[in-house]
Amino acid sequence: MKKGTGSDRRKTLYTIWLIVTIALLPIRAYLQQLPPKEVIHFTQFWTSINANARISDKWSILADFHMRRNSFLKEPGFYLIRTGAAYRLRPNVAVAAGYAHLWSAGEKIGGKYFFLNENRVYEQAILTHPAGKINMLHRIRNEQRWIEYTVNNTPSGEFRFTNRVRYLLSLRISLSDNPKYPQLVLADEIMLHFGKAVTHSNFEQNRIFIGFNQPISKSLSFDIGYMYIYQLRINGYQYNASNVLRLFFYYNPYWRKQKHDHAKANNHGDD
Repeated sequence: MKKGTGSDRRKTLYTIWLIVTIALLPIRAYLQQLPPKEVIHFTQFWTSINANARISDKWSILADFHMRRNSFLKEPGFYLIRTGAAYRLRPNVAVAAGYAHLWSAGEKIGGKYFFLNENRVYEQAILTHPAGKINMLHRIRNEQRWIEYTVNNTPSGEFRFTNRVRYLLSLRISLSDNPKYPQLVLADEIMLHFGKAVTHSNFEQNRIFIGFNQPISKSLSFDIGYMYIYQLRINGYQYNASNVLRLFFYYNPYWRKQKHDHAKANNHGDD
C-alpha cells in the first residue's frame, strides 16, 4: 500500500509539472522574442511640497506639487500637480480621491524639450499604527492613467489607458524622545499596472527610500534622503535604474476651530 501511494504521488507531481511546463511554453516563447534585458542608469533630483489641510474633524484637502530633474539638476524629468479630498474613518484610517496631471519631458528637439501629458484619477486608503518607537504607514493607491504617447518622437495627442495599483509601506523610527529631533525613514513602494496597453509585464516599478524626517514647526516638516527607482519601460526589455536625491516638504495646517490632536505627515504625496 505504501509503495502504491508513493507511486501515485510521483505520478501526480509529474502530471502537475507537465501541465505547468506546457502552460508556460507560450510565455517562454514570447519572452525569447524580446531583445536582451537592458538597464539604463539615471541620477535624479526630486523635490515636492505636499499639503494636507484639515478643514474639519473628518475632512482634509490634499494638494501636491512635484518636480523631478534628470542628470541631477541638468535636464527636466517631470512636473506633477495633484489635488484631492480625504475623509478620516478613524483617527488612524483615512480614504481619499482626486485628480493629478503630469508633464513628462520627452526628447530634445530644436534645442527645446517637448512634454507629454498624463491625466490621472486616483483613490487611496491609508492606515497608520505605532509599533514601539516605530510609526508604520500602509497606503494602497489605485490610479486610472491616461498617458500620451509619441509618434516619430513627437507628441501624438493620443493616449493609452492603464490602471495602476500601488502599495507603500513606510516606517518612521524615533531616534530620540525629543520631538524636535529627526526620525529615520524607511519606505518601499511597489507598483503594478493592468489594461490592454500593458502587453509585457504587470510589474511597473519599485521604489526604495532611506532618509530622515525633520520637523520645522508643528505644521511643517521635510524628508531628505536617497531613493532607488527600478522601472520597466513600455517596450518590455529596458529598465530604468534611478539613483535619486529626494527632498519632500510636508505642510499640515489646521483650518478648523478645535484642535483636538495633531496628525503626523502621512507621506500621501509622491508621484
